[in-house]
Amino acid sequence: MTTAVGSLIEELRRGLGMSQDQLASKLNELGDCTTMTRQLVSRWENGYRGRKPGAVWLRHLATALQVPLHALESADVIRRSFLTSVAATAIAPVATADLLAHGFAAALHGGPSLDDWQGRLHVYGQDYMSAGAMEIQRRLAADMVVLQRQVEGPQMWDVAARLSVLFAKTFPGTDAVRTTQWYGMAATAADRSGDPAARVWVRGRAAIALGYEGASLAVAERFADQALAIDTRPSLGRLNALMGKAHAAAIRGDRRAALQLNDDGWRVFERVASPANAQSDYAVPEWRMNVFSSLLLARLGEEKRAEHAQDQARALLPAALPRFATHLELHRGLMLARAGDRAGGATHARAALDALPADKQSLTLRLLLSEVEAV
Repeated sequence: MTTAVGSLIEELRRGLGMSQDQLASKLNELGDCTTMTRQLVSRWENGYRGRKPGAVWLRHLATALQVPLHALESADVIRRSFLTSVAATAIAPVATADLLAHGFAAALHGGPSLDDWQGRLHVYGQDYMSAGAMEIQRRLAADMVVLQRQVEGPQMWDVAARLSVLFAKTFPGTDAVRTTQWYGMAATAADRSGDPAARVWVRGRAAIALGYEGASLAVAERFADQALAIDTRPSLGRLNALMGKAHAAAIRGDRRAALQLNDDGWRVFERVASPANAQSDYAVPEWRMNVFSSLLLARLGEEKRAEHAQDQARALLPAALPRFATHLELHRGLMLARAGDRAGGATHARAALDALPADKQSLTLRLLLSEVEAV
């Protein structure tokens, strides 16, 4: 059975782009020996027969994996390793100095307050709707290097959970290792907050993000089922979970389940809809709900209902959010392709994406284009 230390070793190794062979070689260099092998690294990571690295190897691992020794020694590994792979996972080496400067500057000044973090959470939710994935990823990584020092208490865990979800969304859903890792950490952080609303929202947001992208469907369904089981009361988290599960069902070919889940989602939406002028990743106003349904119905070949959802979304969509207008055009391309005009559908989708400035494009849009071209 995989141990907490084993999981952390694997997580950090992958974040640094190392193979098990490369880590073994690095450990041999540090230990001035030849006794470490890929098989031994694998046994540590998988917890084979309870195998764990001893004290000497822990010191070498801390050096090789670029983490403090206590991060590997502590029994509370999740707490001490939370977000330690940010720089290695997402940020190019050229940005390392900026990350370190940001972290040290915050440490010297005591770091942001809880109110500051909640304010940043609000800003990120708004900016995510229009900024490019790389910009959000760069900014978030810098802030999360600081945040990891301050994650204490339920409210800070709530902030960490919601920011981790956004960070996960800056990676394509097809990158299963990274997205699963970050959504998993977000769920763990939400659990630490003790707030059912946060626990449901984080899992629901992961489910709709992965289901909408059509990637890692098993993970999407697992998060959706967890969210639905935690709290049965209407909420945006529950709404996201239902729609994420609906998209997974549609892609798997379960038409009846997909349509039923879509109807269930709309019933929850009627209870918890966000204000029409809300422009945040943490909100679901009517135009956004129609975007969710538009793609779902396009995937199911429900042309008339999909067109109606697209018309409703366009009528309500704020002009400041052109990326979501592009989503609707890609849905239109998918409908054309599924109706038999594969070349026309792909051409329509590519033209729509090309018309959107590159710095406004998202990984999700590129995944949708690939889906249209694959019909």
